[in-house]
Amino acid sequence: MTIKAVIFDLDGTLVKFNLDFKALRAEAIGHLTREGFPASVFSLNETIFETLKKAEIYMKNNGKDKHDVKEMRERVFKIAEQYEIQAAKHTETLPGVNETLKLLKKMHLKLGLFTINSSLAADYLLQKLKLNQFFDAVATRDAVEMVKPNPEHLSFVLHKLSVKPKEAIIVGDSVLDMRSAVEMKAIAVGIPTGISTQEALVQAGATYITTSLIDLPTLIHQINQAQTKT
Repeated sequence: MTIKAVIFDLDGTLVKFNLDFKALRAEAIGHLTREGFPASVFSLNETIFETLKKAEIYMKNNGKDKHDVKEMRERVFKIAEQYEIQAAKHTETLPGVNETLKLLKKMHLKLGLFTINSSLAADYLLQKLKLNQFFDAVATRDAVEMVKPNPEHLSFVLHKLSVKPKEAIIVGDSVLDMRSAVEMKAIAVGIPTGISTQEALVQAGATYITTSLIDLPTLIHQINQAQTKT
């Protein structure tokens, strides 16, 4: 079974990761505590999604309904979006990105993107850097109920591309990307250009490691050749 699609993460994989996540977490927690949540529930070491999960559990335990939870999530995501757009204004593509994407398109591969950024922030960034022309499917956090590493996020993109998991390569800089690929039984390619080390990517299930996106077309060719022989 040959490779038909490549699905990328965004921040740290295609563009430089410069989101001030510590400030974002602090502001989100500050907002929630002002809304009456106990500060002891949250931690600055946890992702915004982990913070939201704790807030949701607290609300349900205190008799709040789905509408209240939805409004809370929307307010926190609005804070996150402001930080994401600010980061997008001051970021740029990593070396070799445009050349690699052009080569992959010439190879007649479908290209997808899955990111935990909001659609507004992702669209702004893709248009600003002229990357939107390359992608056949994009899944932001707004497109799904559960983001990576939950399989729903990657499954959404695979469905949009009309490819099976074994026909796709997932390229990302974080353990969440690798876990997403492993969960769906897709090929996981780690690139240590963002938040996770090479060792962490391998431990999370990376089948291959590449230090540069420029090597990706060659890697795909080698995988296809190996699969043809077997």
